[in-house]
Amino acid sequence: MPRTCQITGKKPLSGHNISHAHNVTNKWQRPNIQTKRLYVPELKRTLKLKVSTRALRTIDKKGLLPYLKSRGLTVRDVT
Repeated sequence: MPRTCQITGKKPLSGHNISHAHNVTNKWQRPNIQTKRLYVPELKRTLKLKVSTRALRTIDKKGLLPYLKSRGLTVRDVT
C-alpha cells in the first residue's frame, strides 16, 4: 500500500492538466503521507504508521485510540 494513509485510506487521485491551448496531459494528486512513530499511552508502546497530515492533526486533537474508534477501526487494523 504505497502512498496510502493506513487510517483514512487516502490515496493518489488521477486527473488531467489542461493548458490554455487545451492540450491535455495526465497528472496525479498525491496525498501528503508521512511515516510517523506514534506513542499510545493506553497501550504503553509506539506504533509506526503511514498517515496523512490531516489524520495527524486529528490524532493530535483527539488521540489515536478515540480517532480509530470513531472511524470503526482497531489498532490491529492499522498495524
